[in-house]
Amino acid sequence: MTVERLDVSVYRVPTEEPESDGTLTWDSTTVVVAEPYAEGIIGLGFTYGPAACATLIEEKLRDVVVGRDPMDTAAAWEAMVRSIRNVGRPGVASMAIAAVDTALWDLKAKVLRQPLARLIGMFREEVPLYGSGGFTSYSDERLAEQLGGWVHDRGISRVKIKIGEDWGSREERDLERVALARKAIGDRAELFVDANGGYTRKQAVRMARALSAEGVTWFEEPVSSDDLEGLREIRDLIDIDVAAGEYGYDLFYFERMLSAGAVDCLQVDVSRCAGITDWLRACAAAAAHGLQVSGHTAQSLHAHPACAAPNLRHLEYFHDHARVDRLLFDGVLDPKGGVLRPDFSRPGMGLELKRSDAERFRNR
Repeated sequence: MTVERLDVSVYRVPTEEPESDGTLTWDSTTVVVAEPYAEGIIGLGFTYGPAACATLIEEKLRDVVVGRDPMDTAAAWEAMVRSIRNVGRPGVASMAIAAVDTALWDLKAKVLRQPLARLIGMFREEVPLYGSGGFTSYSDERLAEQLGGWVHDRGISRVKIKIGEDWGSREERDLERVALARKAIGDRAELFVDANGGYTRKQAVRMARALSAEGVTWFEEPVSSDDLEGLREIRDLIDIDVAAGEYGYDLFYFERMLSAGAVDCLQVDVSRCAGITDWLRACAAAAAHGLQVSGHTAQSLHAHPACAAPNLRHLEYFHDHARVDRLLFDGVLDPKGGVLRPDFSRPGMGLELKRSDAERFRNR
């Protein structure tokens, strides 16, 4: 059996309204889908990246994947990484590899008629979540409704909001929103914040002292994730856990962050770090430093590999991806009791592209 062909498609899904965090505004989510075929079995993988990922798959990755045995995911991954040497590993190239790598893992599991988590080797059967949204563009009413709904209606005991509004220039507004979030979720739920690198170092330390009063336990990207010295400095000065790593595209990035002592919990995104193959390696690297990992967004892609990571802390249940995934794919998991539990009756990741429904979002 060999991979006979590799199809690529692009879908652009508008957001319900323009959304913002501390340092960026967006109005749509683009999804690049990869589908390898082998004897009538179709794998499915994707990334939340620009349409340029599709072009790179077609120009650089397709030829090194087609003709391979679908069992040889490690060899296919290495061949893809070698093929983009002159393109550059971070960014678009790693996201393109991620789409194909997850698709090949899905295909392999489907060929073997196994759920992907069991194929990798399970440590747990369900994955703890935190609800993530709380955009700075939300009204107070919308913010309270979303957070309260996760905690009181869905049983998700951890939630995260965006702060650092206007590149950290609205500290009072940030603190008002944090207080509103705490009121909406009550005293027992955990409250996380994400500044998306919007603060300066000392500003982040000052904000952390105020955030502690509202019981915040997770401070994500208080400064840029590229500022490893700054993250370490802040981590040493505050009690709240410092988290970063979502922009990691290769194992070398994660090792630099870990060796710098920059984080209390390493974030790893399977849709950016070249897929499941390197996601599992990043988890192992974190374990070697005595740290836990958190899956960054892309919950539909993370659910199965997250079951295989002994040092997983939790998985981000991201509002935008929950909505987009349901529009494009069949088999999307619903959170129950604060966890995602893969459907072990379905092979692979348990997902299928809803072709007719997705067509209206087709971008190429």
